[in-house]
Amino acid sequence: MNEPKMKENKNSVTDFIESVENEKKKADAYELLAIFEEVTGYKAKMWGPSIIGFGSYHYKYASGREGDAPLVGFSPRKAKISLYLDYESEEREKLLEHFGKHTKSKACIYVNKLADIDANVLKNLIKHTVEKYQSLYPNE
Repeated sequence: MNEPKMKENKNSVTDFIESVENEKKKADAYELLAIFEEVTGYKAKMWGPSIIGFGSYHYKYASGREGDAPLVGFSPRKAKISLYLDYESEEREKLLEHFGKHTKSKACIYVNKLADIDANVLKNLIKHTVEKYQSLYPNE
């Protein structure tokens, strides 16, 4: 089985954020870092080369595949900021109705800048996701 690309590592979160070229996106990343740490109570860790994650859980699928993942996270990518929060769910969709300007995929929510979204809704999304994954994967 292949080694997962997204593994927690000892790389510096600050060094990664400092490597972001766009100054506004860098400032947003520091603001997100503070929000995620405040809401989750976890210190940020790097997962793979570009995801800043908070907390972790161990998953095991029916197929036998298993691994570890952050409870929540984000990445200040060149095009948009990727938010790794709850996968498709009714609760996520309700919260996103009041979130602000964003796009989404099954697993990610994408924003251009923090000024486009409601920080309180983001905090609720983070809290909801942490509670959901800690309930689904209680061993962490």
